Amino acid sequence: MPLRCAVLDDFQNVATDLADWSPVADRVEVVSFGTHFADEDALAAALADFEIVVTLRERVPFPASLLARLPRLRLLIASGMRNSVIDYAAAAAHGVTVCGTASSSTPPVELTWALLLGLARGIVEESGALRSDGPWQSTVGADLHGSRLGLLGLGKIGSRVAQVGLAFGMRVSAWSQNLTQERADEVGVERAASKEALLASSDFVSVHLALGERTRGLLGAAELALLKPTAYLINTSRAAIVDQDALLAALREGRIAGAGVDVFDEEPLPAGHPMRTAPRLLATPHLGYVSRANYRTYYGQAVENIQAYLAGTPVRLLP
Repeated sequence: MPLRCAVLDDFQNVATDLADWSPVADRVEVVSFGTHFADEDALAAALADFEIVVTLRERVPFPASLLARLPRLRLLIASGMRNSVIDYAAAAAHGVTVCGTASSSTPPVELTWALLLGLARGIVEESGALRSDGPWQSTVGADLHGSRLGLLGLGKIGSRVAQVGLAFGMRVSAWSQNLTQERADEVGVERAASKEALLASSDFVSVHLALGERTRGLLGAAELALLKPTAYLINTSRAAIVDQDALLAALREGRIAGAGVDVFDEEPLPAGHPMRTAPRLLATPHLGYVSRANYRTYYGQAVENIQAYLAGTPVRLLP
């Protein structure tokens, strides 16, 4: 009997099309799931007969309680080389090998600019009006050239977002708890004196920080109150960095011009969730990593990981 491999959250049904699974076809049966399992009970029932699971990013937690309910599981593959929702100690205790894959920073950089430009020029509103025989021109776009782009985080993604901002003729500044003047100079941006100074002076603020104890809830009601009423906030990083309720309040009360959000406290967003209908919000369903090239990498390296595991020499081990 072949081993069974479950591919989770294959919403677009492309996991077996964007990679060549033939190297393991004689030993592994691949089953793709196009819907999300909302709770641990449903997930445990669905995965009970699988020895291998491929999961996307950090959407599906694998705590000790779930791992204990999957006695057949032997290999867990997560896209990316960092995953905060897998209990590695429990996985080891249950004899589960955990592997990752490479992940490109290009797709989230590009989506950041899609959201920022969409907000600045009212693309969704104007396109919707045109297609529904609505008013001809109802918004006045915000100019990027000469405005200030404030970046929270200047790592791999933040620095590339900065380069695009500079190409647009924006004044770019950055802040993080670990940011040095040398790093800011290397990228060619200003180093903000503080988080508060960056928020108060920026016309566009974009979040590019890793989620951790120091960044969880970094932008709450007090921080959002520092933003100009004409400012826009973009978050393609992690939902928990920005207080979702505080952001909703700021949008509803018109205290900021708008927000572009790709990440949410609960994913997928349930029907009727307030983030689906909030005013001044351009929202996308966590598309930051979703691109053909990235998926080819994820699933292609998942196949490689399975091959290596079956050969007794697992690769790309996590953590």
